[in-house]
Amino acid sequence: MKTISNHFIFRINQCFRILNFQPKAILPLLIIIGILIVVKIPNQFNQLYPVLFFLLVLGFHLRRKDIPFLRKVFVKNWRLIVFIESALLYAVLLFGNIHYKTEQIGLLLFPGLISFQLISIRNPAESGFRWNFIPDQIFEWRSLLRKNTWASIVFYLIAIASAYHISTLIFCGLFIIDIFPNLCSKNESKEMFEMYFKKYTFNYKLRQNLKFLNLLLIPVSLVFLILNKEESLALLCYVLFFNIFFLLTLTHKYKVYHHKNKSNQLDTGTYLLYFIYTITIIPALVFIIENTKAAKENIKMYAGN
Repeated sequence: MKTISNHFIFRINQCFRILNFQPKAILPLLIIIGILIVVKIPNQFNQLYPVLFFLLVLGFHLRRKDIPFLRKVFVKNWRLIVFIESALLYAVLLFGNIHYKTEQIGLLLFPGLISFQLISIRNPAESGFRWNFIPDQIFEWRSLLRKNTWASIVFYLIAIASAYHISTLIFCGLFIIDIFPNLCSKNESKEMFEMYFKKYTFNYKLRQNLKFLNLLLIPVSLVFLILNKEESLALLCYVLFFNIFFLLTLTHKYKVYHHKNKSNQLDTGTYLLYFIYTITIIPALVFIIENTKAAKENIKMYAGN
């Protein structure tokens, strides 16, 4: 038990250490916590809170990279660690919301967290999904899906389920847009970069990526329109937000691309700036135009005209 207690003390210290080294992450963290606390679902659908938060915890579990480490350190008790951590996260999400009223489904899903230890987080190469049908023009999507197959499927199902109501749609959307910086974080090698842009133009790449993104949004949009016909304007804003934010992150990647950098993670400040610009629309469009021009100039340095 002492080892387990030391582990949780380590987890707490780890959180403070991350915030200490990344102070810019404090503001977005506070924003997310605020959203989790105040998000409201109509009273007649109170049972959706536990289902929604349960799926979020499941998505978190599928993205964990520390399970092999826990198995080595806690040979006999690693399953207990996984359950306790998942249960604590679920409880904080559920009971931290000011609008949630305790009911049976919320409590019954606690035992369901035990099943997480039975879910094998496979190596992407062993998942059986290679996503080879995704064309080379949008290789970023294929790479992301190969590395996060099961998490991607779960989050996509959450996105479709969130279309049940406008509040859940917006709430889940704020988490889902986080995939865009991850999608654009890896830089291609110099050889691949040159070969790609000698074959395709940057405008073509943007169009193909937008087509794929909107194809993914079609099921979410259809479910929302069927259940919420009177909220079509809100859906339009939702789709527009996704498209604009994605264009900002993708054009930013190629604006700052350099072959010596293996990754190009969007820093917290730029992320928040793009988020605010996307809400206001006009500044975002200006930035997209500027980023596109700078990206094309950068591409010319490698691939020529």
